[in-house]
Amino acid sequence: MNPVKYRGHDNIYIFMSEPSNNSLTTLHQAGSRPVSNGMKIGLFDSGLGGLLILKAVAKVLPEYSYEYYGDTKHLPYGEKTEEEIYELTKAGVIHLFEKGCVLVVIACNTASAETLRRLQDEFLPGHYPDRKILGVIIPVVEEVVESHCKRVLMFATQRTVSSGKYHLELGKRNELDTKIEAVATPDLVPLLESGNVSGAVAIAQALINERLQKGVGVDGLILGCTHYGLLTEKLRTIYGDQIKIFSQTDIIPQKLTQYLQNHSEIEEELDRGMERNIHLTEHREDYDEYLQTLLEGQFA
Repeated sequence: MNPVKYRGHDNIYIFMSEPSNNSLTTLHQAGSRPVSNGMKIGLFDSGLGGLLILKAVAKVLPEYSYEYYGDTKHLPYGEKTEEEIYELTKAGVIHLFEKGCVLVVIACNTASAETLRRLQDEFLPGHYPDRKILGVIIPVVEEVVESHCKRVLMFATQRTVSSGKYHLELGKRNELDTKIEAVATPDLVPLLESGNVSGAVAIAQALINERLQKGVGVDGLILGCTHYGLLTEKLRTIYGDQIKIFSQTDIIPQKLTQYLQNHSEIEEELDRGMERNIHLTEHREDYDEYLQTLLEGQFA
């Protein structure tokens, strides 16, 4: 039987989590959705990479309902001005709030670096004072500090590297002995989106080994882009305990769990319908296969 997919004029994909295995597996047509009575958790990204965060979060916290907004129409954000990134991110956040999200995670590192504080300080108080926006950079820096790693390599987009946000947050914690070497790795995302994980791993491995061969100690590696979560297990297999891998697909679910435990007033509002909606601002046919591969599911 040929796969059936639902995609309306606004490019909404609806994934439902099967209670038996807590995984994102099946895409249903809109009419088969359960009715949501509570609030949801939203995730924003400039493309599809944030779906790795959604998948990881939903695995750890399967009972809640999620909305995902991928701004595929305007990617890549790295080529845009700070003001353009702010306006595009704000539009995505508004969409998620209007879809019933009480909490939104900015899964895009570039957007987190450029817009998070401004959205929290300027936008929320006047428009959605009862909602929350979280980023992905501070949770990673907190993990680095707790690990006591001293020489940390970071792979990220050029825009994230140029922002200096990771260094700024590390400096706020007075971790003077910990050094982060930020390296722009623009070739990794195209390889990962095309399914060439081995090619991306080879580039990452070459950059790491270059430093090790020069005697530059590396005891930690930050994967500073949502797509890079696909490298996590392979790099851990290669380097074992020699290098601690800081992957947002591990860190964000853990930190979000802690956040909800510490903010029961938000957790109690959350819907338990196990609904997952994915909204893309622009659809391409090749996204269908990529979504299935990324989420390890199939359209039905």
